[in-house]
Amino acid sequence: MVATSKTPVHPATEPNYDRASELKAFDDTKTGVKGLVDAGIGRVPRIFIHSRHDDFDRPPNPNKTQFSFPLIDLEGIGEDPIRHKEVVEKVRDASETWGFFQVINHGVPESVLEEMKDGARRFHEQDSEVKKQWYTRDLTKAFVYNTNFDLYSAPAANWRDTSYCPMAPKSPNPEELPEPCRDIMMEYSKHLKQLGCSLFELLSEALGLNPNHLKDMGCADGHILLCHYYPACPQPELTLGTSKHADNDFFTVLLQDHMGGLQVLHQNQWVDVPLTPACNQRQVQKC
Repeated sequence: MVATSKTPVHPATEPNYDRASELKAFDDTKTGVKGLVDAGIGRVPRIFIHSRHDDFDRPPNPNKTQFSFPLIDLEGIGEDPIRHKEVVEKVRDASETWGFFQVINHGVPESVLEEMKDGARRFHEQDSEVKKQWYTRDLTKAFVYNTNFDLYSAPAANWRDTSYCPMAPKSPNPEELPEPCRDIMMEYSKHLKQLGCSLFELLSEALGLNPNHLKDMGCADGHILLCHYYPACPQPELTLGTSKHADNDFFTVLLQDHMGGLQVLHQNQWVDVPLTPACNQRQVQKC
């Protein structure tokens, strides 16, 4: 059974609940969360129920502080020394106070951004029997599709499926990537490497170092492309698409779709990341 009251009993406390078997049965389907939705499931399985579901329905706090989210415009930083210095100062301030900032006019074409989102959807929305061939938990594969990398260790699973592909230091053979998204993955990765190097230069200068300092340390050598897919959820008050976490890389560059939902923790308060209408918007999380 699945608890549906405002304060349901967490599955781990239910008698005779074999979580390990339920996790394995779900994983063995190789169809992920999208497979549950395609099957017409009406209730969230116990493995996805988060223990602090009561927080999901908490009404907005009228006294909540309204923050001005850091937005950094990269246009012209290579041509105007004064503007370049201003941007470095903004990167320094945002990194120190937020650990996160949005960038616009970063040079990645809007068409590439939109096609990357479309490519991710094409992969995750293709026929399950076709998609199964990519399902694995072996991270040595050129392309990995599964749901929840920490499925067997996390207290509760997140309501999402993910594709994972290391793009550097060694680029994958395009033939090793799924046809619905291979071309755009290669193109998008090319632009992201350029943007990443530019950001490493700005971060180096923000630290008072030579622009190439972080790149010379090898910080820009690796590059992993993750695409998260969040199917519609029948009981969103019981689960999360992505639970709170901190990434373990040098920094993460995020591309949101039109749905939003991204939050960052700032001054002990969860702050919604605005969907900036300007073209070429990106978010950078400094870890």
